[in-house]
Amino acid sequence: MLPGSRRASINVAPWEKEKGEKGELGDAYPSQQPTAMAAGSARIVRYLLFGFFGVMILYFMSSSSIPRPPLPITSNIPSWKGQETEKPPQAPAGDVSAPPPMTVEKIAENPSDTSSPAASTPAVTIPKPAKEDTLTSSHTSSDTSDARANATFVTLARNSDLWEIVKSIRQVEDRFNRNYHYDWVFLNDKPFDDTFKDVTTSLISGKTHYGEISHEHWSFPEHIDQDKARRVREDMAQRKIIYGDSISYRHMCRFESGFFFQHPLMKQFEWYWRVEPSIELYCDIGYDTFKYMRDHGKKYSFVLSLYEYVETIPTLWDSVKTFMKEHPEHLAEDNSMEFLSDDNGENYNHCHFWSNFEIGNLDWLRSQAYVDFFDRLDKDGGFFYERWGDAPVHSVGAGLLLKKDEIHFFNDIAYYHVPFTHCPTGDQFRLDHKCHCNPKDNFDWKGYSCTSRFFDMNKMEKPVGWKDQAD
Repeated sequence: MLPGSRRASINVAPWEKEKGEKGELGDAYPSQQPTAMAAGSARIVRYLLFGFFGVMILYFMSSSSIPRPPLPITSNIPSWKGQETEKPPQAPAGDVSAPPPMTVEKIAENPSDTSSPAASTPAVTIPKPAKEDTLTSSHTSSDTSDARANATFVTLARNSDLWEIVKSIRQVEDRFNRNYHYDWVFLNDKPFDDTFKDVTTSLISGKTHYGEISHEHWSFPEHIDQDKARRVREDMAQRKIIYGDSISYRHMCRFESGFFFQHPLMKQFEWYWRVEPSIELYCDIGYDTFKYMRDHGKKYSFVLSLYEYVETIPTLWDSVKTFMKEHPEHLAEDNSMEFLSDDNGENYNHCHFWSNFEIGNLDWLRSQAYVDFFDRLDKDGGFFYERWGDAPVHSVGAGLLLKKDEIHFFNDIAYYHVPFTHCPTGDQFRLDHKCHCNPKDNFDWKGYSCTSRFFDMNKMEKPVGWKDQAD
């Protein structure tokens, strides 16, 4: 091929080979000229079509997207419309139907999990404090009705009572305290072991306190004749009087009657709820009972009442009458003498509030009136020379030193302590509060109960259906 010839270039495109100058192209391939022209036109059309469809595809890709399935919308998931979302409605305080919020500690267990809404907006709750053995802080009361009550649960227990008291704790927490997180004070005449502390602390939503009772408050006073007290125990054992031969039971009754509210751990509180091992709460409690007591001027409360064993308190009322003569200034006007006596105070009818459940005011128990009342009984020695229980002592004290409208009957706290049951009278109430007690077991209107007397004294209307539960 000659230098300078137009065919010498090997980079000429195929279509340029066919579209060269007419003379050259025709002279070189005279027999293929029409076919080559047709093939060139077809290629141009194809490339134009490919270009057109390519531009269309790019256009649609840039101006549209693959549709996504809509997100399900619920009351707890905000809609994605570019508007400011509202927080899901919060349950009011004390609503027993509201689940407990996730705590910061719970979220911290898996900080990398961002799938949960709580992980991005953790709920703020009162953290679970560690257990403590000594008094470390005091609470300040408030005059506003919305303020949290300065209150605690209190339990007298031994280390060996652990697996019975945890049953009670679960009842109280599930039915009430999971919504309020009140503290809990445990008292013992011996140091609590670590197992007791660890297990009970793990179950309680509030702060736990553990204290040891002083020897002074759990021993025979100096004025007690030990030989006389021993003979009394031996005699009661022969007569098979319940706890008649027990020394520890007498220490317990004396401590609960006059000293538990003086313990250093209790001095920071104004209200208490006594809880004993192996109790049951049969219904949800949808309000703060401590605040109810405070806001309605109540000082003492009960759920069960009955007659005391006569053999255990033969001279108790004699000591009470001595107190009334010595301190008439302490007797409240419009008190509950009618509940305690059928003859205006000459004799005791043995009615008392069962004190294994009680919610009360600690400032009243620390008052000079109650302290003088207890001191009079303690000096007479009936806790050891007989077997005075804390139930009649508290009941007589409340009946004489408080106005009758300062004592409250908690009909809505369904309660069991062997062998008696308080099951609220009223079918609809039991349904509304998720009660699981048998109304046939209700002790309130039985012949050995004093609750009917309490209603009559206060001119309270008895609930519908009470006669069906009476003897």
